[in-house]
Amino acid sequence: MGATTKREARLRRHSRVRKKISGTAERPRLAVFRSNRHIYAQLIDDVRASTVAQASDRDVAAEGDKTARAKAVGALMADRAKQAGVERAVFDRGGRLFHGRVAALAEGAREGGLQI
Repeated sequence: MGATTKREARLRRHSRVRKKISGTAERPRLAVFRSNRHIYAQLIDDVRASTVAQASDRDVAAEGDKTARAKAVGALMADRAKQAGVERAVFDRGGRLFHGRVAALAEGAREGGLQI
């Protein structure tokens, strides 16, 4: 499977997920983007088309592997969500499998107090 084919497959999965979920002011969408080196998360209110809060592994000073940094990003995202007045969110895995770094970010957000 070539690089463009893998990317197209991920985008197809992402569009399938996005058909079913949407973020609101009460329950924004926790969108995750994972590159080869970094992981990014943002809370998005799709009704107003605005970002409520964001976090990335560049913001945390976590040591260890990429999975540990992703978990720290989830905890930071939960803290920033609380500051923005958000307690619940809908998880958008971005067409990735709920596995590894994506699952670690969700686990860190849950442990930080965000209901997913």
